Amino acid sequence: MEIYSPPPPVPAIKNGKNLNERRKSAKFHPCIWGNFFLKYNSDNTDIIDAAQQEELAKHKEMVREMLSLTADDSTCKLELIDAIQRLGVEYHFEKEIEGSLKYIHDNYKQQNSKNNDDLRTVALRFRLLRQQGYNIPCEVFSKFTDKQGNYEAALQDNVEGLLNLYEAAHLLKHDEELLDRAIEFCSSHLRASVLNKAADVSLCKRVGEALKMPNRWSLTRLGARKFISAYQEDESHNETLLNFAKLDFNIVQKMHQRELSDATRWWKKFDIANRMPYARDRIAELYLWMLGVFFEPCYARARSILLKAICMASIVDDTFEYATIDELQILTDTVQRWDVNETLEDSPPYIQMCYRSLIDTFTELEDEMEKSGESNRVQYAIQEMKKLVLAYLEETKWLYDDYIPTVDEYMKVSLPSSVYMMLSTTSLVGMGDQVSEKDFDWIINEPLIDRASTLAARLWNDLVGDENEKKPSSIHSYMRQYGVSEEEARAQIEQQVKNALKDINQECLEPTSASMPILMRVLNLARTAKLFYLDGDGYTDPNKSKETVKMLLIEAVPI
Repeated sequence: MEIYSPPPPVPAIKNGKNLNERRKSAKFHPCIWGNFFLKYNSDNTDIIDAAQQEELAKHKEMVREMLSLTADDSTCKLELIDAIQRLGVEYHFEKEIEGSLKYIHDNYKQQNSKNNDDLRTVALRFRLLRQQGYNIPCEVFSKFTDKQGNYEAALQDNVEGLLNLYEAAHLLKHDEELLDRAIEFCSSHLRASVLNKAADVSLCKRVGEALKMPNRWSLTRLGARKFISAYQEDESHNETLLNFAKLDFNIVQKMHQRELSDATRWWKKFDIANRMPYARDRIAELYLWMLGVFFEPCYARARSILLKAICMASIVDDTFEYATIDELQILTDTVQRWDVNETLEDSPPYIQMCYRSLIDTFTELEDEMEKSGESNRVQYAIQEMKKLVLAYLEETKWLYDDYIPTVDEYMKVSLPSSVYMMLSTTSLVGMGDQVSEKDFDWIINEPLIDRASTLAARLWNDLVGDENEKKPSSIHSYMRQYGVSEEEARAQIEQQVKNALKDINQECLEPTSASMPILMRVLNLARTAKLFYLDGDGYTDPNKSKETVKMLLIEAVPI
C-alpha cells in the first residue's frame, strides 16, 4: 500500500487560516526497540525448567508455612504480609492473606490497643486494612497529634514511623484532614532525613522511592522490582521470602517476554513505519502499560485483549492528529456503522488502513472470545471504541475552529478521549468468570471510580503537556473561563487530581459497587497514568520509559 501524500492546499478558510495548513504530521520519535523483543519467542525462551519449578514450589510452601505459623495478632504478621505484597508475590497467597486481615479487622479494637504508641505499627495496620477494603477510621492517628491537631514534633526523627504514616496517608478519602496533614508533615521530614542520611541505606532507598511514587500509586510489578533491591539490603530480611520473590519475578518475566515477542510480531504486520509513518510505533511501551493493569499469569488472555485494543486506539488517535477534518468525519461515521465489509475506497490509503486495522483486530478478538463462548463481551469494547472516536472528532473540531471549550465542555469530551474509559471496560473482557454481565453494565455507566481514574489520567497528561499536540487542554479552559494565570490554572487542576484520587480510595472501601479484582483494574489504570506522566509523556517519548521497560522486560533480578 502506498503512503498517502496530502493534496495541495484548497481555498477553504476558517478563522483566517487555510484548513490544510492546519494539518500536522507529528514528528514522533521512532521506535527505539526495533526487532529486539522478537528474540524472546517460544523456540528459545523456556518459561521454567523442572529444577526451577521444584525450587519455586519448595520456596512457595515455605512462605505459606510462615504465613500459617505467624500469629495474626502480632506485628510480625503485619510485616510479613506487607513484605509479601511489596515483593509482588501476594497473588500466590491471596486466601491466606485475606483470612489474616479479616481476623485483624474483626479484632481491630483489641489489636489497636497493642503497640498503640508505635506509629509504625499503627500506620502499617491501617494501610494493610484499607488496601484490603476495610474502612478503618483515620482517627487512630489522633494520638500522635497535639491539641491543635498538628503532628507532634517529636515524631520527626522517627524515620520508619514517618515512612509508614506517609504511605498509609495516601489511602485517604475526602474530609480526612488528619491524613492530608500527615502527607505534608511526613514529606517535609522524610526529605530532610534523606538529605541528612538519618537512616540506613535500605531505609533511605525506600524513603526516596516513596517520595517519588507512594506505594498506593505505584505499579505492583515495578514496585516489586525496586523493593527486592531495598529489601535485600535490610539486615532483617527473610531470606526464604526474598529468594522466592526473585525466582517468581524472573519466571514471570520470561512469560512477559514471550507475550511481548508475540505481540511485536502481531504489531509488525501493520508496518506502521511505512504505511502510517505519522503514527507512534510503541508496542513495547503499550505492553508495559498493560502490564500495569494486570501482570499476573492468570490474566494472560485479558492482557493480550487489552493490548490489542490500546494499539488500535493509538493508531486512531494519531490519525486524528494527521488527517483533514473531512477525512475524519468520514472515518468517524464509518466507525459508528461498524460495517466489516466497508472499504472506504474513496478515502486515502492511510484512512482505509486505519479502519481495516480497527475492524480486523476486533473481529480477531471476537474469534478469540468465541472459544470460551464469550464473544458478546467484545461488543462492550466496540461501543467504547465508538465513543472514543466521537470524542476524537469533537476535539479535532475545536482545533480547526480555534475554539477553547469551557471546563465542563472540555471534561465531557476529553475524559472519553483520554482512552481510559475504553480501557477500563475492555480490561474486563478477558477476565473470565470473575466478571458478569452486571459488571459490564456497571462499568459502561461510568461509575465514580471510573470517572475519577479517567480524570486523574487526563489531567496528569494535561499537566505534563505534549509539544506535538495542539489541541486545547484543561489548562487552557481554566485560564479562559476563569481569567486566571497558567500557574493558577495548574494549581486548580492539581487539586482536582487529588480529589479524584480520594474518590478512587473511597470507592475501594466496603461496601463496594464491584468486586475487588474489577476495582483493581480501574485503580491500576490510574497507576499506569501516574507512571507514564511522572516526568513528561513517557509514551510519546520512548526514552522516558526506556529504563522501566528494561527493568521489567529485559533485566532479570540477580539471584
